[in-house]
This record gives sequence, C-alpha cells and structure tokens, in this order.
Amino acid sequence: MNIILIGAQGSGKGTQAQLLAERLGLAPCASGELLREEIANGTELGRAAKDYYDRGDLVPDDLVVGMILARVRDLDGAVGIILDGFPRTIPQARMLDEQLASLQQRIDAVIYLAVPREQLLDRLSHRYICRQNGHVWNTKTRPPALPGICDYDGSELYQRSDDAAEKVAHRLDIFFGETIHLLDYYDRQGKLFQVDGTASPEEVNARAVTRLMALNGAAISRTQEAASQ
Repeated sequence: MNIILIGAQGSGKGTQAQLLAERLGLAPCASGELLREEIANGTELGRAAKDYYDRGDLVPDDLVVGMILARVRDLDGAVGIILDGFPRTIPQARMLDEQLASLQQRIDAVIYLAVPREQLLDRLSHRYICRQNGHVWNTKTRPPALPGICDYDGSELYQRSDDAAEKVAHRLDIFFGETIHLLDYYDRQGKLFQVDGTASPEEVNARAVTRLMALNGAAISRTQEAASQ
C-alpha cells in the first residue's frame, strides 16, 4: 500500500509519516531526506542530482520520481511507502502516477492534514530543532524540560533559518497558492480524505487510520497482516 501525506509546513507531516509507517509497516519516504541519502550514497540518481542540489536549484522531477521508484523496488521488508513532500504540483502527481503504473503500483490513499494558516504560523515561529538528531520541540506547546536543550540527547536547540516569520509566511503562500490544488486531483480519483491536524499527534494518527480503513480497508488489512509476519 502506498500513501501520500499532504499538508503545509508545520502541519505535522513528518510526525504522522513516522507513526503511520510504524503502525502499517510502510517505508517513510520524505523527498528531501531521500534526495540527501541518494547523494550521500553516490548512486547514479544521486550523482545526477548533486549539481542541482549544490547550486540550490530544484532537482528535476524525473530524478526525484526515479528515486521514489527505486525505493518502491527495494522496500527492505516494508510493504509500501508513505510519501512526504512530493508531489507538490499536479504535473508531478501525473508523472508519479504514470511511473508507478509502469511497476504495476499506484497511490492507494492521500491524507490531507488540515491546519489553519494562523496556527501554522504560530507553530513554526515557535519550532526549534535539536542539532544532534533533529528532534522537534515547540517552545509554546511542547517545550523541553531545560530551555534550549533537547530532552532526548542533550544537544542544543536551534531555530531553522526558514522558520523566521517572513520566510514562514512565504512558504505558506506557496502551499496555499500551489500545492493545495493537489487536493482536487486526488479527490477526483477517490483517494483523498482530510484529517483535522490541530489535534494531538496520537489523535490525528488514530483518525487517519480509521479513515484509511473506511477508504481502503481491504488493502489496510493486507498491509497490517504482511507487516506482522
């Protein structure tokens, strides 16, 4: 089973991708991490993407889709993938559908984590990351026990440069102006459902799994059975 998570920055996609991956036996596939991994491993696709990445340019869609297909071919024990961060546009979604079909695969479900823009701005402006392992904290809603220090590994917390207020607003403009159109694309395929992303991560996860069962219960049951073997 293959799933896509759609949501603006700060909606909790990374957290939900990990929770759903663990629960359903899926392979997390965040496009940024996948790109960095391919480059670090020196794969053919990674070498082709490196020049774009080093210049700060967008990596061509065909290279990103190629990396996703490589992950689908080699799931390393997982029973599917959960995509976070790709596709961002309808042309990318069409390319992904076409290339997955060549492997007799498809996207089975698409989850939209709905969070109001004002709350996203608030979440991101208070978000801090630990330097050692990238654990995420929020000084307003989920502060660490010691200010500026990660509870898990004791490393320093820092705020990403792109979490500054003006940059956050620009990123949200892009999402609500462009990426949001993916909802119509997948809704027409009967694969989309929306989950209230303002609840706790555990509540969001429970609701997502419930909706997945309602949308594609047979596939979920097969996925859970395979994951338990």
